[in-house]
Amino acid sequence: MNTETSLQEYRVWDRSIRWFHWINVLSVLTLMAIGLVIMNSKALGITDDGKILLKTWHVYVGYVFVLNLLWRIVMGFVGNRYSRWSAILPLGQRYKQQRRAFFERLKQGKELGFMGHNPLARWMVTLLFIMLTTMAVSGLVLGGTDVYKPPFGSYFKSWVAESPETVSQVQPYSDVGVNETAYKEMRDFRSPFKEVHEIGFFVLAALVILHLLGVIITECRERNGLISAMFTGRKVFRDKPVDLQD
Repeated sequence: MNTETSLQEYRVWDRSIRWFHWINVLSVLTLMAIGLVIMNSKALGITDDGKILLKTWHVYVGYVFVLNLLWRIVMGFVGNRYSRWSAILPLGQRYKQQRRAFFERLKQGKELGFMGHNPLARWMVTLLFIMLTTMAVSGLVLGGTDVYKPPFGSYFKSWVAESPETVSQVQPYSDVGVNETAYKEMRDFRSPFKEVHEIGFFVLAALVILHLLGVIITECRERNGLISAMFTGRKVFRDKPVDLQD
């Protein structure tokens, strides 16, 4: 019998989830590239004007990243069955049952197909969302303290200004209209966000690499169209997926 004829195709990811995924990939890669240049700006001999330009573009790409992430968070409540938080977060009795079945089959050297994320992937996706959210929040704060961009830029400008009349004079990398004591207080407030953002960069990079390895290994083992599903929205299975039977 031709095994190809026994394959059954299922729709998993709708268009909005696929758009989120690829917008997220592009924005994260762009942010990481700009971030690396900013982190090494001194070694690269970049001027203050150059750093302002880089940080400004970092913020603009960050807006795309944050809005896209917010859309995905909303879709976790109103999206299709496999894009909801109940199918992503590694919580609940159903998840425990799936995890048990997954590892039992794994010990036997057999595969257990999942329409959505398998139990291990659910942990990875959860960690990715935690780190993406951490980077989004810390990045917005840094954008406000560094180049005074929305949504917090006006607040930080008012904080460091000598008086309400000098707020409009406050500009990145300039001490015109700036109260030195208030500026130091603001930078002290900024410091932990900067540290979290920089550490988060390396943690997120490591998670992305692990995610890619996991996807490649799963695709090679299961051959269910895991990668192509992010283009077509469909996976194929020989046996009925376990989370379709729930």
